[in-house]
Amino acid sequence: MTFQVQGDHPCLPGHFPGRPLVPGVVILDHVIEAIERQHGPFEAGLRLPQVKFMQPLLPGETASVHIDALDGARWRFRVCRGDRLLASGEVCA
Repeated sequence: MTFQVQGDHPCLPGHFPGRPLVPGVVILDHVIEAIERQHGPFEAGLRLPQVKFMQPLLPGETASVHIDALDGARWRFRVCRGDRLLASGEVCA
């Protein structure tokens, strides 16, 4: 799944003034959306036992979400801009 966060997104003015970056929580929202597209909606809360942000995502840049199912309730993810790793981690249902 690929996504872009446009420059007029309401999260950007405060994150950070003069040099907006897409907040990690917005990136993680796209990760959850990608998992739900493949495996259906979650019925209970989620845990993110491991998340690492390596590089920023700027407004208007295209990012892709890659999901690997570990079992029926755990997924490993990577978020990339081209061949650059932006974020990685694990989601547990």
